[in-house]
Amino acid sequence: MHKTQLFPAGFLVGLIACLLAAPGFAGDLDAGVSGKGTTGTPAAESSSSGCPQNADGTFCWMSPDIGEAWTSGFIGSGVSINVIDDFTGQPFDADLGRGRQTQRHGDWVSEIAGMVAPGPNIFKYGYLEGSSIGLQHGLNISQHPREQAIVDAAWAGTAIVTKSADNRSSEVGRPHEGDFDELTLGPIGAPSAIFVGALDHNGTPGNKTRLARYSNYPGSNPEVRNQFLTVGVEGDKTGLYGTSHAAPVVAGYAAILGSKFTSATPTQITNQLLDTARTDTLVNYNPATYGRGEASLSRALAPVSIH
Repeated sequence: MHKTQLFPAGFLVGLIACLLAAPGFAGDLDAGVSGKGTTGTPAAESSSSGCPQNADGTFCWMSPDIGEAWTSGFIGSGVSINVIDDFTGQPFDADLGRGRQTQRHGDWVSEIAGMVAPGPNIFKYGYLEGSSIGLQHGLNISQHPREQAIVDAAWAGTAIVTKSADNRSSEVGRPHEGDFDELTLGPIGAPSAIFVGALDHNGTPGNKTRLARYSNYPGSNPEVRNQFLTVGVEGDKTGLYGTSHAAPVVAGYAAILGSKFTSATPTQITNQLLDTARTDTLVNYNPATYGRGEASLSRALAPVSIH
């Protein structure tokens, strides 16, 4: 049995943003680069993992939609993923299908995003850095728990900001021990922000899923309900639980959409993810619990173009 790995809200809230970087705005902060991007369908790799790899190259914790996207050639090419997270904390064990490894939280988040969307370059930033994030040219995806500039970009519609819903089994935006989390309140209502909750597993109409016991939920706020998505976090297979491991999955989805709909704006990609969410895969669907529903990469990719 894998050890449960949950991360408290307020420590790593998991903001992910797809940003269209303006020329000259790149490279103002040094970052470690992991991965150079790929083209075509990711090759299968051998593994002694307890999380078996599928014939299409995907892994046991992934939605089958991901393999379909890869087969069609959409893997996030031309996108940069900037992960701003904890790369200095206590490492822990988990297994995403490449064998059991020991990594820090930020490395696991980076690996999830990069495995869902193998095409992008991934840039890693320590979340305690005080300077601003240096974006690369073109479409960027970033994760940062404190970067106000990313929240501002969500309001300006220049970024897809995907924020983990947090792990208190509570309503998004509700005060905790009398304190309000400004990094949760900030994106509420922003046109290109998505809150991401965790499901027990990837759902299907024949095997419906429910919100994970630890995941926050939209509750009574209609704005949060409108910008809330869920994805499966199959911790029983990987050892990774928590909404901070749901957020990079949606970041990968956004990158894959960006590699197909290359002229779409961040707000258009955000709306496409929200508008194509499924409700028929969820137990007793209710927008107060699930928001828009379970993210569906196949439905989001289906059109020839989006507007």
